[in-house]
This record gives sequence, C-alpha cells and structure tokens, in this order.
Amino acid sequence: MSDAARALPAPRRILLALLPLFLVLQALWRPIGVAGGQLLEWGAQATLLPYAAAAVAAAVLGLWPLRSVVAVAAHLLLTGLAAVAPLALLISQPELGMSGATPPAWDAGLWLYLCALALLAGSSVRRVAALDLHGPLAEQATAIVFGAWALVFWQLLIDAFDVPRVLLPAPLQIWQALLGNWGTLGVDFVQTVLHAVLIGYAIGCGLGFTVGVLIDRSPFLQRGLLPLAALASAVPLVGIAPIAVMWFGFDWHSKAAVVALMTFFPMLVNTLAGLKSAGHMELDLMRSYGAGYWRTLAWLRIPVAMPFVFNALKVNSTLALIGAIVAEFFGSPISGLGFRISTEAARLNMPVVWAAILVSAVSGSIFFALLALVERRATFWHPSLRKG
Repeated sequence: MSDAARALPAPRRILLALLPLFLVLQALWRPIGVAGGQLLEWGAQATLLPYAAAAVAAAVLGLWPLRSVVAVAAHLLLTGLAAVAPLALLISQPELGMSGATPPAWDAGLWLYLCALALLAGSSVRRVAALDLHGPLAEQATAIVFGAWALVFWQLLIDAFDVPRVLLPAPLQIWQALLGNWGTLGVDFVQTVLHAVLIGYAIGCGLGFTVGVLIDRSPFLQRGLLPLAALASAVPLVGIAPIAVMWFGFDWHSKAAVVALMTFFPMLVNTLAGLKSAGHMELDLMRSYGAGYWRTLAWLRIPVAMPFVFNALKVNSTLALIGAIVAEFFGSPISGLGFRISTEAARLNMPVVWAAILVSAVSGSIFFALLALVERRATFWHPSLRKG
C-alpha cells in the first residue's frame, strides 16, 4: 500500500472517524418519523450500547493511518457494527422505525443518516482497495466489502420506506425464504444445475470443440457447417424450448438439449479462432522438426487455442444456466429453478422467487470461478496471466 493511500489528510480522517459515532447518536435521538424528535427509552438505548462501544473504538482506531491488513480489518468490523445499529433497531423494534405520520421521504433524519452511511461506505471500500493484497480471495476483497454495503443499504431502504415484499423483498426476507425452503430448492438445484445444465453444457461444449477441430482442416466443411451453426444459434430460445419439450419430454432431457444447442456455436467459433492463432514461426519450427498435421495440432495448435476455449467455456457457463431456467418455463416436472420461479411468481410469493434466483446466481458464480481457476492452472504461460 502506498504512503498516499495509507495516510488521509487529518481533517478528513477525523471526519470519517467520527461518522460511526454520529450514526449511533442519530439512532439514539430518533428523529425518524417523530415530530420534533426525542430520545429513545432506556430499554431501547440499552440495545445500542454494544454498538456505541464499537463506534467509539472505531473512531479511536480511525484517527490514525491504518497501515496493516489487520488494522483495516478491525476498523471495518467495528465500523460495520456501529453502522448497522439503527438497522438492527429497526428490525428488532419496528415501532421505533421510520413509519409514522411524517412520510419517510420528508424525514431529514433519514437522509442525514443515509448521507453519513454513504460516506462511511465509500471510505471503507477505498481503504480495502488501497491494500496490497494477494491471492484469489484477497483480490475480491473490495468487491466483497462493496457487496456487503449494498446489502446493508438494500435492507435499510426496504425497512425505511416499508416497501411491500411483492415489489422487492428485503435481504433478510430472502434469506429466511431460502432457509425455509432449503429442501425444495435443493431438489430444484439438482434438477436444473446438476442434470440439465451440466449434462447439456458438457455435450454442447464437447461437440463444439470436436467439430471445430475436425472442420479446421477442411475449408469446404467450414463454408458449409459454419453458416448452419450460426443459423441454429440465431433461433430464439422461446422457439427452441417448446420444440425440445415436444421431442424429449418434460424432464431434464429437453432442457439439456436446449443447453447443448446454445453452447455449441460459441465453442465452435472460439475453437476455430484459437486454432488459427498459432504463429507462423511456431508452425515453421514444427515443420522443421518433421511434425505432421496431427502432431502439430496436439502439441502446438490446441495448447495455443486454450485461452479461446476457456473464454467459450466461461461464456457458456452463464448461457447454459439461463437456457435451462428459461426452458423450464415452457414445460417441466414439479421441480427445477425455472419451474419454481414461474410458479411462485404466479402466487406472488416473491421471497421464494428471489431465493431461487439467489441459488441460480450463486451456482453460476461458483461455476464461473472454478473455470477461471482451472484456466489459471492450464494457461499459466499466457501473457494476460503473467505478473510483474
């Protein structure tokens, strides 16, 4: 971490250090939704004492430049505890919240609190971004802190403005729906991800790579198959899914067929582009060694094509999940993430809908991260992955 990032100007550092304490005092005063404002009763104040202690500790720690990862982590933890104190109060005691005769949008205390919280969130994200971290998880630390603050603001605004859960559930409502329907969503996950997505993904990517290698040597096949493959990939998903259901039935087989068709063309195009990316000097060197076409393909052209292949694999990882979920809208047994989203949305049970979306999003993110990790191991030689 650079010296400029370690040490903020003293007035700015003092202001940011006092923000957690201000947020707790703001909650203690309770000007939100109450004309004139008043102090909370002692019972409500007692619930804020641990947060107030965390705010004082965060303020004291924030007065000095934070030069180590441990110090920044401690400051973030204490600051977070102090910042979510009003949020915890709203959740535990709704009668002390932002509902009342005064509309929340006209509540000066609410907007003052949000502005202070936004400054605090921006400061914490900048502090983490300035750290010199290494490793796959450490590189995502800034995104993790930003995501945590986004959830805090989401929950706070939903509680503050009393948004109906039909329009947008709060994160805690989605989490409760996820825990309450864990068994059902687990069956949906197996049906959609482990069956339709993975099997269709393997078939589509495998066929795309194999066909790309086979037609690479034949310009005639390239001119004949590539337009047909492009035509098949241009067919709308809403047109393919009902036909696949009629051909392969309502179970996961029809969804796997849709996924295979969606992932075939990107893999084919990227494989052909990767095979053509081998340099003339490398090809001439292989010829000088007396290597034939297949040996050159195995030892030079396919390894060189691996970055293109992994790009197709990562793109297809999201296409496969989207294709399987949308295909389930047009016919599915009594399980599947797409089936769960469509049926629960018809019942206006939006927390379960968002829980199913969360399961699919986390599954896709983990799948993508695993592919990126394998890519780092397999194509370590590529210039884009070299450091220094």
